[in-house]
Amino acid sequence: MTPNKHGYSRDGRSDCRQVVIALVVTTDGLPLAYEVLAGNTADKTTLAMFLEKIQSMYGKARRVWVMDRGIPTEATLTKMRDQQMAYLVGTPKTLLGKLEKSLIDQPWEQVHEEMSVRLLEQDNELYVQARSSQRKKKENAMRRRKLTTFIHGLNRLKRRKNIKRDYLLKRIAVLQKAAGRIRSFVKIREPKIGEPIDRKTFTAKLDKAAWKTALDRDGCYILRAHIPWERWPEGMTKQPSVLWKWYMQLTHVEEAFKTLKSDLGLRPIHHHVEKRVEAHILVAFLGYCLTVTLRMKLAVAAPGLTPRAALQSLSAIQMLEVHVPTTDGRTLVMPRHTEPEPQQQLILEKLQLTLPPQPPPRIRQGNLELPRVTSAQILQCRPEG
Repeated sequence: MTPNKHGYSRDGRSDCRQVVIALVVTTDGLPLAYEVLAGNTADKTTLAMFLEKIQSMYGKARRVWVMDRGIPTEATLTKMRDQQMAYLVGTPKTLLGKLEKSLIDQPWEQVHEEMSVRLLEQDNELYVQARSSQRKKKENAMRRRKLTTFIHGLNRLKRRKNIKRDYLLKRIAVLQKAAGRIRSFVKIREPKIGEPIDRKTFTAKLDKAAWKTALDRDGCYILRAHIPWERWPEGMTKQPSVLWKWYMQLTHVEEAFKTLKSDLGLRPIHHHVEKRVEAHILVAFLGYCLTVTLRMKLAVAAPGLTPRAALQSLSAIQMLEVHVPTTDGRTLVMPRHTEPEPQQQLILEKLQLTLPPQPPPRIRQGNLELPRVTSAQILQCRPEG
């Protein structure tokens, strides 16, 4: 592991040295292993190493590799198909347009009220189109908001008088950059050199057909899979809903990294020595193992209660020390934990946990800690006043 490497930073902190952490979890989110890689490691270069490592550690099994679209390369997927390794991966949205005609005759299967899927088998691979009504509303709203901002900006330029052509082109470029992909739906006619700048030489027209197609595709995405028939659970046919549910298990990985980074404070890492960096990550990983264990216990004992909420409630139970000075110059130290509130007690009971007994008191003389005292010795001490 080489920690002192600069790489792509999702936080925009390209000035900070980084490490890359690869985490392997089961379908239930239970951690199996992790690996610390150099900060400039690209995601697509890690898959081949982990394919070999997991098989060497746990043997070949009927496992399905579920991955984000940026992880595998086309060459890696081809190799996995040749070796009869099952995979399920997200794809760029552009693939939806290429498969749209082939998918149009396939029947939809309802997963739940807001999600439907359909399956296409082609070229030794399976393609699942997923359609979410909630996601469509959100993406439609974002798309319309960007288009409105873009059109209003162009209209403001049209109303400008005595505007220079060079300045106009610069402002159009700024608006197009802010609009992103939305700009492709608006055909702009820019005034040529020597032409007057008016509503005839400077026009903007919305491509309504392309815009309607884009709105219809919102909320949809494509999953790509290669599942040898023997990898399917016994008695189960090829169902798009099964593949979609497998892919949704990636949320466990996303939840794991969110827990590591926020609840367990994995970053920032204020270490420069390699061993200390690795030790910091190891402690965070062990903390994550405990968090997952707590989550699974809560799922059985108290459904709906998250580890974060449980720990936040139990954190109010504190350990205190009561110092009582005596007439002979000594100090009676009484360590006590606070009694749990009804809500905290309920959580402890559901988890079948009990607080430890109150620690025995101690007597301190100056800076010297005397042996623990008995109840009879406490009675012999006369507190001041």
